[in-house]
Amino acid sequence: MDDQTRTRDILHNASGRSALEKALPDVVRNADKMGGAIDLPIAALTTLFKVKADVQDELWESLSKVAVPDRVEVEPVTQNPEYEGDDVPLTSASLKSPDSAKVNSPVELVFEGPSHGNPFTDVELHAYFTLDGHEVRVGGFYDGDGRYIIRFLPEKTGTWQFRTRSTARSLDGHNGELDIEASPARGRVKVADSFHFSYENGEVYRPVGTTLYAWTHQTPELQQETLETLTSSPFTKVRMCVFPKAFIFNDNEPDLYPFERNGQGWDTEKFNPAFFQHLENRVQDLGELGIEADIILFHPYDRWGFQDLGKAADERYIRYLVRRLAALPNVWWSLANEYDFVTTKRREDWDRFGRIVVEEDHASHLLSIHNGTRFYDYSANWATHCSLQKVDYYKTAELVQDLRDKWGKPVVMDEIGYEGDLEYEWGSLSPTEVVRRAWETTLRGGYYTHGETYYEDNDQLWWAKGGRLVGHSVDRIAFLDRLSSESPTGRLEPIFSLSPTPISGVKGQYEIHYNGYSQHKFRTIDVPDGCAAEIDVIDTWAMTIETLPEKFHGRQTVQMPARPYMALRMRVVDTAPSKA
Repeated sequence: MDDQTRTRDILHNASGRSALEKALPDVVRNADKMGGAIDLPIAALTTLFKVKADVQDELWESLSKVAVPDRVEVEPVTQNPEYEGDDVPLTSASLKSPDSAKVNSPVELVFEGPSHGNPFTDVELHAYFTLDGHEVRVGGFYDGDGRYIIRFLPEKTGTWQFRTRSTARSLDGHNGELDIEASPARGRVKVADSFHFSYENGEVYRPVGTTLYAWTHQTPELQQETLETLTSSPFTKVRMCVFPKAFIFNDNEPDLYPFERNGQGWDTEKFNPAFFQHLENRVQDLGELGIEADIILFHPYDRWGFQDLGKAADERYIRYLVRRLAALPNVWWSLANEYDFVTTKRREDWDRFGRIVVEEDHASHLLSIHNGTRFYDYSANWATHCSLQKVDYYKTAELVQDLRDKWGKPVVMDEIGYEGDLEYEWGSLSPTEVVRRAWETTLRGGYYTHGETYYEDNDQLWWAKGGRLVGHSVDRIAFLDRLSSESPTGRLEPIFSLSPTPISGVKGQYEIHYNGYSQHKFRTIDVPDGCAAEIDVIDTWAMTIETLPEKFHGRQTVQMPARPYMALRMRVVDTAPSKA
């Protein structure tokens, strides 16, 4: 046993229970009253109950001595080298490919080929795309009914050559050219300036996220309503799961599943193409709205067994998913939501998954993993940014600058708590607190993901199923993003100050000073020598901007309304007149 062992399993083992009684006696005594928490990994409970480090160390030592049966893993399935005999001519499968396409937009090579046996596991197909000596390997996938697809996202203009390689003779050896032309398409999002993001074409990208874990598993009508809501929203990123989710207010059965049925379980060697076609259609719908899809590969809220497929099936699923979606420019990858609540995986599994995604994603999309109670070590070379959940009820956004310093990567607070009225602390924040956390996160140099969990009799909560928004934070988040966009760089960067409340922007040019829940009657602000500036008094809740009538020079005291959630903005507008 170890720190990721399910607490229930420890309690059912005499030696494990004895070890647990020393570290968490209340858990042992009240196990029957803990509900779903008893199925969390023991590490989550030691964190939640703030067990001292030395006591935890003793517990891990004791659990390491408790033997458990080794998991029986199914052997990986390898491709069939004799899938097609020598009587099948090379390149005999029909190929449809465009003569030309646009840069930063998906290109498809579509083959009509063999369907006997199990093409999902029997056939390996990939292509090499080359331009000016640069070669890109792109994996293909089986889409059912004898149809094979290779999807490529070209990031440079020019005439690309391609050639295919396959264990199926009819798919092997195809050659061709693609003329990739210029396009206004922005391309994928990548890390920029260490802590920020931009599109492939250099345009600034600011993540303004929202949470829609299971929206693609709802009725077509509800999915359409969600897209209509997103059309008029400020959101530029959606966090969403591949697998369906079983959790409070989210227990419906989806219409589609990723695998074919095998009795009471799943045949993980046979994917359901309709499931993945539906997923990629929804991702493309988001792309048409200018929204990035932050796709979550695994999560712990599962009654179907998808978090416990086994190592071979996990790898097969990841490779298939990434090959299908990697050519879509608006994709991000998240290995897991609350990785440390997934009792079937260990650190070495997540690192292995990260390496598989990097290997299969020819377009090198952004990649991270999201925590429950313990931050992942984002120094992992496959992690492009930090995707975080609060680990303290009170401290959330206030940690952003420390986390930037720790890992040297962009910090995205993907779960700081949701605006709502549920009985759970994570789903009952007031809109004013959500807006405060958004401001604190942004001005400290991070990015923020919204969520909404207002109770509905029909269990239709935005954070899980989508539909419509009923809260009050969204417009204020849009207002904040507008202020960020008006910076000369299109971003806000923290500015050093002795003040405990954040200052951000471009030092000496465009500065926003946020008061948080302090209620100042006046604030002192410094305009750079030789410059003149306009000062705006901003009410972050009322979304008002009062530009003071005069221009300011040097050190100035600015009168403020004595109420919380106010901000000042200093904008240098010209050179100050000479005193001579």
